[in-house]
Amino acid sequence: MNTNRPVPETENRSDGDSFLQGVNDCVPTLLGYLSIGFAAGVVEKTAGMSVAEIGLISLLLYAGSAQFIAAGMIAAGTPAVSVIVTLFFVNLRHLLLSAALAPYFSKYTWWKNIATGTLLTDETFGVASSRAAQNGEIPYKWMLGLNVTAYLNWFAANMAGGLMGERIAHPEKLGLEFALPGMFIGLLILQMAARRKIRTDLAVVVTATAVVVGGSRFLDSGLTVIAAILVAATAGMVIEKWK
Repeated sequence: MNTNRPVPETENRSDGDSFLQGVNDCVPTLLGYLSIGFAAGVVEKTAGMSVAEIGLISLLLYAGSAQFIAAGMIAAGTPAVSVIVTLFFVNLRHLLLSAALAPYFSKYTWWKNIATGTLLTDETFGVASSRAAQNGEIPYKWMLGLNVTAYLNWFAANMAGGLMGERIAHPEKLGLEFALPGMFIGLLILQMAARRKIRTDLAVVVTATAVVVGGSRFLDSGLTVIAAILVAATAGMVIEKWK
């Protein structure tokens, strides 16, 4: 009997849609999670949080920029209401990220959509967008593997930073903050290569950069990011329509 039969396309597709494949596709982003998460844990420990509080905020808030801001505001004795309102606006961009991926999950149940949206981050959004550009779909099991892997690694990195926080007086000297933008640059290049629409993508990048640079003089950093997303996405849509 010939056991070297060709693998049907449906089997290959099933393997590529699996939870484990999502875990595997998350691996390239882990350095960014580990470095920024470690730095966040150090900053939170320096701000006076206990290790238990660091673990809790990493699981419930689960947002790098927001956790850095929260640590600084807590250390400064800012009222809780001000902290909550500030973090709300900083994380408002997640509504846009979720809305962008929502069409790919319309066929799934509401609780699967909640599970996906709750654990969605900038990084997993970038990986999922690349997947959507290549295959035109985002399977739920694959997305769950991607999200859970990122979530657990973020928690572990925060805890490690919290445990080591008292021993590192100046974490900024380690240069860990560059890992996050470096990772996003890599994801952007991969997505642009998959789409093969270089002129449109470059126009969107230039537009977003211009809005961030110009808007930073007048708007809060969180609102600047949201404005850049809206303006650049609109510019990309107009260019695609009139090409």
